[in-house]
Amino acid sequence: MKHLLAFGKELKNEMKEDRATGLAAEQAYYYLLSLFPLLILLLSILPYLNIEPQQAINFMNHFLPSETTDVLADTIIGIVTESNGGLFTVGILGTIWSASNGMNGFMHAMNIAFDVKETRNFLVARLISIALTLGMIVAFIVVLVLPVFGNVILNMANQVVPISIEFKSIFNLLRWVIAFAVISTVLTFLYKFAPNKKYLFKHVLPGAIVATVTWLIISIAFSFYVSNFGHYSSTYGSLGGVIVLMLWLYVTGLILVIGGEINAIFHNRYSSVKEVTRVKPMHSKDRKLTT
Repeated sequence: MKHLLAFGKELKNEMKEDRATGLAAEQAYYYLLSLFPLLILLLSILPYLNIEPQQAINFMNHFLPSETTDVLADTIIGIVTESNGGLFTVGILGTIWSASNGMNGFMHAMNIAFDVKETRNFLVARLISIALTLGMIVAFIVVLVLPVFGNVILNMANQVVPISIEFKSIFNLLRWVIAFAVISTVLTFLYKFAPNKKYLFKHVLPGAIVATVTWLIISIAFSFYVSNFGHYSSTYGSLGGVIVLMLWLYVTGLILVIGGEINAIFHNRYSSVKEVTRVKPMHSKDRKLTT
């Protein structure tokens, strides 16, 4: 308990020193800009899955405030009912470019957490951010598709091959486990390659696990609060959806920064212990020589 309190105090000091809240706000801004191209990309896939427009709107209601979905309803219906390869291509390019800017903000935050400067040239840094962005897009699609469209996938598979009730129960459990595993894996790679710092994978896991668990808990709690206690719509009208969305993106950015700070603390402590173990044999050897 004593070590845990000391770790928490050190984490608090690091977050204050590195302006974690400001870094989270920077990420939230870029994530907001990349969110709508990502939605266009996801929605442009839906016509090939034979999903009804109302299902798509219900899907959006799971992850966006209802006010925001109402504003986008006509666009959602048009995208879902008409397959458009050009729109799909534009969605991919727009998402990659916009989201890579957000990833650049994340990389900047990780460099600050590890107290290192960005020495990689612009092209290398942009390629890394694009690669990490592609990983995030894959994770985002898996996390959204498996929990929300799991029953749709089962029904489509059941038309081809009969599926037993036992298998459906196992699949319903596995889709959540797989979603958690995928986002944890992607965050692990993000924390490993985002900072301009080489460090062991075992130092990446604490922050990745904490960020994944915290993000899932906070997202569920935040959604419950907004649905039952938040009155943004009555206060701000149609802008309430945008405010709620910005708050959620800000909390997401803050959680990602906290995960990076945790990894930096673990890495610094390991490096300090390793340095001490290197020095001790030298002292013992010097004692023998003096005697």
